[in-house]
Amino acid sequence: MPERVFNFNPGPATLPLEVLKEAAAGAVNFRNLGMSIMEMSHRDKKFEELMHEAMNDILGVMELSSEEYAVLFLGGGASLQFCMVPYNFLSEDRTADYVHTGAWSKNAIKEARLFGKVNIAASSEDRKFSFIPTSFDLTPGAAYVHVTSNNTIYGTRMTKFPDTGGVPLVCDMSSDFLSRRLDYSKFSLIYAGAQKNIGPAGVTAVVVRKAWIESAKDGIPTMLSYKTHLSKDSLFNTPPVFPIFVVGLVVKWLKAQGGLEAVEKVNEAKAKAVYDAIDGSGGFYTGTVEKDSRSIMNVTFRLKTEELEAKFIAEAKEKELVGLKGHRDVGGCRASLYNAMPLAGAVKLAEFMEAFRRAN
Repeated sequence: MPERVFNFNPGPATLPLEVLKEAAAGAVNFRNLGMSIMEMSHRDKKFEELMHEAMNDILGVMELSSEEYAVLFLGGGASLQFCMVPYNFLSEDRTADYVHTGAWSKNAIKEARLFGKVNIAASSEDRKFSFIPTSFDLTPGAAYVHVTSNNTIYGTRMTKFPDTGGVPLVCDMSSDFLSRRLDYSKFSLIYAGAQKNIGPAGVTAVVVRKAWIESAKDGIPTMLSYKTHLSKDSLFNTPPVFPIFVVGLVVKWLKAQGGLEAVEKVNEAKAKAVYDAIDGSGGFYTGTVEKDSRSIMNVTFRLKTEELEAKFIAEAKEKELVGLKGHRDVGGCRASLYNAMPLAGAVKLAEFMEAFRRAN
C-alpha cells in the first residue's frame, strides 16, 4: 500500500500530512506531558489555551473582531444546527427566509418549519439544483435569511450572497469553510461541520455575532441554546477534545500557507485543472452544473454510461486517486478538492482523465 493516496472523498476528507503527524504525536504524548490529548481534562489550562488559540486563529483568518464575534465548538454536526438556528431565533409568529439549493438546505428548511413560518426566497430545485439563484424574494423584517454557500452533492457554490438589508444572514459553510476570502462580517452566524475542510468528524464550528445571540429566545432546552455555549465558552459539557485539537492544527497550517487569500488561489487552480479536463474532453466528460455556479470544492461530472463511470473510478483507484464516486442520490463522479488537497493531486487527476479518455 502507498504511504499516501490522493483522497478525493467528500467528508470525512483529506487532511494535511503535517497536521496528521502532529496530531498523531499529540495522541500519544501531548506536549511531552506524558499523556495523550485524549486523556487530558477539558478543564486543564493547557487544553483551554489550545482551544482559545484555535478560536482566535479562526477569527483572525476570517478578519473578524473577537469583540463582535465568538467561535463555538459544538457537537451534533451541521444537522443539529439545522434545528438550533430556528429553535433560537424563529418563533411561530415570524418568518425566516431560506434559499433552497440542494439536499442540505432541504433538511434545514424541514427543521425550521417546526418552529415558525418559512419563505423559500429562491430555489434551484426545478432545474435539479444545477445552478445557484442570484435573485431573492426576501421577507421584510424576516427573523433571518439562511443560505448554503457550497453544495457537496450537486457541485455548486454561492458567490453572490443576498443583500438582506440588515436582516441577520445565516450560512451553512460546512463544505467550503475557510476556503476563500469573503467579507465574513456580513454574516450573523456561520456553521460548519469540521470533517470536510478543517478537521475530523466530531466537532462543529459556529462563528456567531455575540449581539445576535443576546436576542435569542429563552425557555429552550439548555444544550440547544447558543446562550448556554457562549456563556460557558463551549465548556458547558465535555467538548470533543481531540477534534478541537486537530482543528487548531489545521487553522495554523492555513495561516502558514498564507491565509485565505493564498489558499483560495490554490483552490481555484485545482478546480481549473479538473474543469479544463472536463471542458476539453469533447463531451466524453460532462459537467452537471452551470459554469457560473461551479464549486471549487466539489467538481461533479458524468461519463456516457454508468458502466464507464464504474471503470473510471476503479482505474483511478489503481492510480492512487480515491474517493471519486458521486453521491448515491445523483450518481456520477465527484472530485472533492478541499484545502488540504495539494495542487499535484488535481493535476494528476486531470492527467488521468485525459489518459482514460484516450483509452476509451
